[in-house]
Amino acid sequence: MIITAGKFKGQKVSVPDENITRPTLSKVRMSIFNTLQAIIDFEGSSFLDMYAGSGIMGLEAISRGFINVCAIEKNPKAFQIIKSNFKHFSPAPKLIIGDSLKITKTLQDKYDVIYIDPPYFSGIYEQSLDAIKNISSKIVILEHVTDVNFSDFELIKQKKYGDKFITFLQK
Repeated sequence: MIITAGKFKGQKVSVPDENITRPTLSKVRMSIFNTLQAIIDFEGSSFLDMYAGSGIMGLEAISRGFINVCAIEKNPKAFQIIKSNFKHFSPAPKLIIGDSLKITKTLQDKYDVIYIDPPYFSGIYEQSLDAIKNISSKIVILEHVTDVNFSDFELIKQKKYGDKFITFLQK
């Protein structure tokens, strides 16, 4: 996998086995960040990736100018690959191992953008949105294939890529 833009553009990133994660495709990552750029200024902004998987979204955010980036990953094998990848970048995103639903409830930092992309059929989208209610954020992005109840949030934009949706929300 390759970082698509910014100061680390073209850098290769190792990814966990496909049975463990499902990395966001480069065209989808480019679209997400292009849409975000029309909404907020990346310089000085912060980004939280609740389900890091391969860590690519956090690296894309750092590469494009976000200054405070945090990635959370529960799977130990994926965590080790992400940790290894992050060592090659400076600055690197902060990496936390554990359950995002529990960790986000204890985070003290404010995040301008929160990216939520758990395993598609895990049924934890609404729980994830509930877990971030106390985190100050401007934009929440969901990557999903099933309907998600985001009634506590305002829909900004939604795009479809094959069978998946990228949904931009705000509180």
